[in-house]
Amino acid sequence: MKPRRKSALLWGAVAALSFLVLHQGYLLAGGAFLGVGPVAAVTVAVFVGGAAVSYYAEGRFGLFGWRR
Repeated sequence: MKPRRKSALLWGAVAALSFLVLHQGYLLAGGAFLGVGPVAAVTVAVFVGGAAVSYYAEGRFGLFGWRR
């Protein structure tokens, strides 16, 4: 696997886990639980979006923001 793709997938995982942490905070603050299905669907969407943005950004701006 190419480093750029691996990096994008890892950033997607970070985004998905961040969403789950925010969702847990929402529940602890007294929010309503909508079910596993909707939460899983949004988590997958956040993962795909985060990975896509990361993949594009690294190609556009270079490795860690530096042009080489």
